[in-house]
Amino acid sequence: MKRKIAVLTGAGVSAESGISTFRDSNGLWENYNVEDVASIEGWYRNPGLMLDFYNARRRQLAEVKPNAAHLAIAALENDYDVTVITQNVDNLHERAGSTRIIHLHGELTKVRPEDCCNEQDGFSEESVFDIGYDEIHLGDKAPDGAQLRPHIVWFGEAVPKMEQAINAVEKADIMLIVGTSLQVYPAAGLYRYAGIDTPIYIIDPKDVPVHDKRITHIKDVATSGMEKFIGMLKKF
Repeated sequence: MKRKIAVLTGAGVSAESGISTFRDSNGLWENYNVEDVASIEGWYRNPGLMLDFYNARRRQLAEVKPNAAHLAIAALENDYDVTVITQNVDNLHERAGSTRIIHLHGELTKVRPEDCCNEQDGFSEESVFDIGYDEIHLGDKAPDGAQLRPHIVWFGEAVPKMEQAINAVEKADIMLIVGTSLQVYPAAGLYRYAGIDTPIYIIDPKDVPVHDKRITHIKDVATSGMEKFIGMLKKF
């Protein structure tokens, strides 16, 4: 039986691939107000702007590659039972070779009808379409006639896969957190579901706002931090 590792990743794991972090200190994402491009209210106000924004993110994603941190996380599967829980909407974990991935905040390369989900039931997987790096525009409709929207969980919407993520963390023998500020909830609270004796490693170059005796903070960027973590893992 392989030991289980739950890996929670955030924007910092993809930053070294050239993907800008979700939100910097001035509340902007790619020079847009976060509320305008990452909230359900933003969609209701200006869906055309939202579609253009995510079309641009898809074009950017097509041009970048997984970095050494993505590859190192995927390589953990050689010796461990690994579940990656990511807050990122990119597909770099998949492209690096990770095989079990829970996308908490949706997937950039997928779309769904704007009327297919609600807070109670979450989205219907049958209604999700993989479009790769193609664009969608106002007037592009699903088979049911509804406008297509990005398959992204925005602020103001429920996080349907949270229970899956909690389950993975509860079962983990080791938890690894890479490149997330632990400030965006509910994902930020996932580490609390780790077992009382489960070691937790956090890789982030900045101070993290949590204090827990289970936590070892590797104060480094994702790529070199993963090298240090793997060295520690060999001694575990």
